[in-house]
Amino acid sequence: MARRRVSNPLALAVLSCLAERPMHPYEISTTLRSRGKEDSIKLNYGSLYAVVESLQKHALITARETTREGRRPERTVYEITEAGLAELEDWLSELLATPVREFTSLEAGLSLMPGLPPDDVALLLAKRAERLRVELRTLDASHAEAEQMQLPELFLVESRFRHAMLTAELEFVTRLAEGIQGSSMAGVKAWRKMHELRAGGLTVEEILADPVRHLGEEGPALQPPSS
Repeated sequence: MARRRVSNPLALAVLSCLAERPMHPYEISTTLRSRGKEDSIKLNYGSLYAVVESLQKHALITARETTREGRRPERTVYEITEAGLAELEDWLSELLATPVREFTSLEAGLSLMPGLPPDDVALLLAKRAERLRVELRTLDASHAEAEQMQLPELFLVESRFRHAMLTAELEFVTRLAEGIQGSSMAGVKAWRKMHELRAGGLTVEEILADPVRHLGEEGPALQPPSS
């Protein structure tokens, strides 16, 4: 990935707006919100101003004029520069073409889930699955409304992508919860036994000192790899 002078994804959204026409920050914010971009890009007014200042500092946008309407505060209208247009095109091309390894909170939780008893994990995953279903129903309703409005598919691409990702996540966590709850996943029986032993007063260190005796044949598989 290229090293960007301004790397916040919100900066890319600002450049995209200003590539259409000059705008002041409040107009950029309302434009992004009216198009539902806050579902894809973290957006708040304070960070937007910081991003605008950074883009101006790096000559990717420039102030065009300052206006005042009645008693309202002055508003600076910004426009994109040639360097900004080049950055927009290069950045977008990179994002669309280059896979990037992203570390998600779910992946972090899954990697450390043996720290909780398996039945608790199965219950938590089931709760997550229900929340995913709610979010998918909301997206389905939004898509149905968009179809009634005959909104071009072009403007639904990120929403379709999110739907696909949520659907895949729902399928994964549902199967995982079922595998844990039914002990059909390899290692779950030893995992459950370990928490039972810990509840009985043994420490993890004591259990793993002799995993076969405490956990059975699956025990050694639960030992973390030596460094």
